[in-house]
Amino acid sequence: MRGVKQSFVDEATIFAKAGDGGRGCTSFRRTRSNPRGGPDGGGGGNGGDVCLEAKAGLHTLIDYLYPRHLRASNGRHGQGSEKTGARGKDLIIFVPPGVIIFDKDTGEQLGELVKPGTRIRICSGGRGGKGNENFTTPTRQAPAFSQSGEKGEEKKIYLELRLLADVGLIGFPNAGKSTLLHALTAASPKIAGYPFTTLSPKLGELSFGYKRVILAEIPGLIEGSSQGRGLGDRFLRHLGRTTALIHLVDMSGAERKPWEEYSILRRELSAYRKDILNKKILLAANKMDLPEARENLRQFKQKVKIKIIPISAKEGKGLDKLKCSIAKRLNIFAG
Repeated sequence: MRGVKQSFVDEATIFAKAGDGGRGCTSFRRTRSNPRGGPDGGGGGNGGDVCLEAKAGLHTLIDYLYPRHLRASNGRHGQGSEKTGARGKDLIIFVPPGVIIFDKDTGEQLGELVKPGTRIRICSGGRGGKGNENFTTPTRQAPAFSQSGEKGEEKKIYLELRLLADVGLIGFPNAGKSTLLHALTAASPKIAGYPFTTLSPKLGELSFGYKRVILAEIPGLIEGSSQGRGLGDRFLRHLGRTTALIHLVDMSGAERKPWEEYSILRRELSAYRKDILNKKILLAANKMDLPEARENLRQFKQKVKIKIIPISAKEGKGLDKLKCSIAKRLNIFAG
């Protein structure tokens, strides 16, 4: 099992400029046998495009943390002897799968890249100008002019990353999410006994034989997260593409009653996006190693209708049962 360890950045702005088209050439054939030959100026090459491509293995936009100006190559100019200029080289910008692309100035969504290897052209290169050989007519046998190349498109692009994870791990601050992610995978998020240790989503990988499951730990949600309190709305958007959710509830009751914690969590999820609660849900009762947890779990079971999986992420108890439940929810062994 391996963890994904990268600084996490889920928003970025880039300035993209496609290449300009090359200039057409004004030229005439001049040989000893034909000193007054016709026009033979070739056209300029087209400018290179700017494209975004989703690349497997990337999980952050940290390379574009600060606004950057990225430019494709210009087309080469045309030459005599009817030689067309070379096309400019495309610029391919690699981003993580899950990126949504917007025009920063207009707000228009230009597309999204979900599957690795997919590509979107965001700026088209300018067309190369025509050489003077293209302007001959029956009445104009020796045009002494050519055409300039067109300018390439340029745009200010806003990128928004929404994680592609199989399972989202959610709960209040200090519910034990980082400890659980560490226990289930080889990820090593910062762990401490106080709220808001995790300030960005963390990814970990859980293996079931040759099949892999990506878990995303969503930073601690609080009351008002759906309205942006504690950056909650920014974190909640990463749940959109998950298949299943693990609701982690602190059974110790140290911060609040487990039922209150669970109710607030569901209310915030529903307020942000009602369809999130239609996902496959696993409910894990954490910190069962603490003395108050057993009685709290008994009372909690009287109010909750779905199956509860008692665990202690700190001591590793109940994790095999949780892993089996994850596999069942994701149909890992189906067929």
